Amino acid sequence: MTYTYHTSGTCSSQIDFELEDGIIKSVVFTGGCNGNLQGISRLVIGMPAEEAVAKLEGIQCGFKPTSCPDQLAKALKEALAKEAE
Repeated sequence: MTYTYHTSGTCSSQIDFELEDGIIKSVVFTGGCNGNLQGISRLVIGMPAEEAVAKLEGIQCGFKPTSCPDQLAKALKEALAKEAE
């Protein structure tokens, strides 16, 4: 299933991603640090969403209380909760 998450507190404004049976199939960030976000996206493809959440949740960017990886973790948690319903 494909999801769109509107980020908060980061340079990126949106994350589009696809989950299939809890596995991340694709991730695309809109805005933000292009090279870094492409790297994160490629690293998590094929990874169970729960594992990605465990690795990315709580990462901060500079003095901000969140980051693009943290926002991805929030998006994945939200999607997993929807799939569990």
